[in-house]
Amino acid sequence: MVPRQRLQHFAIHLALILAIILVAFPLVFAFIKATQSGAQIISPDMRPGKFFFQNLEQAWVGAKLGLYMRNSFIVAVAVTFFKVVLSAFAALALVYFGFPFSRLVFALILFTLMLPTDLLIVALFDLIGKLGWSNTYQAIIVPFLASATGTFLLRQHFMNVPRSLADSARIDGAGPLRFLVSILLPMSYNTIGALVLIQFIYVWDQYLWPLVIIRDPSHQVVQVGLRSLISQVGGPTDWGMVMAGALVTLVPPILVFTLLQEQFSRGFVLAEEK
Repeated sequence: MVPRQRLQHFAIHLALILAIILVAFPLVFAFIKATQSGAQIISPDMRPGKFFFQNLEQAWVGAKLGLYMRNSFIVAVAVTFFKVVLSAFAALALVYFGFPFSRLVFALILFTLMLPTDLLIVALFDLIGKLGWSNTYQAIIVPFLASATGTFLLRQHFMNVPRSLADSARIDGAGPLRFLVSILLPMSYNTIGALVLIQFIYVWDQYLWPLVIIRDPSHQVVQVGLRSLISQVGGPTDWGMVMAGALVTLVPPILVFTLLQEQFSRGFVLAEEK
């Protein structure tokens, strides 16, 4: 290898190492501060302490972070499951049922992607209040069950499945539901895995809508719960507890990503190849 190529490789690796350090620094900083005492955490000392489990217990039990994480997990699993199911049914109808104005319906579905949830908060708040769902799981689950993103991804995937499979299934007497469950879904594991990962993290990170509609702490989600750790009344903020709580809330999304990263990568690679 000529000296010029070595210099280029060295510069590339150095840039990548610096990028990794910059990305990882906030997590490393949070972990170190989560192990320190209240007096040590406000100092520039970056040596790990011995108070991590004490800070974590204070956040988990004393600040009810465990309850908030349970609520977020229930909501994230419910919303993700029903989004996948409803998206699969919608994609099946759009691809294999020749109903009138199907393209217009699909265009309207895509149009909803341009409507942020923040724009609908006032109308949703009024509707949820009239239904009597305030301070319930329904208020933070039902409004998010439909997914234009999921419908789009599965529709694009179903369109690349050979039509001969649908014809063969119809000849064998399989109805639309049997065709979906036995043929389409097993062929869509990568796309479904990518959709599950996207939707789980999206729901886990919800903050504004739960903050508006949920007043009962027993039904509040983890992102709002983290904010309550910072704004506790009765003294200065315990940043060691906050850092420990923030780190533990990263565990479920990281686990889901670890389990589905292969499906996530394959799902988008296949979409690009097709």
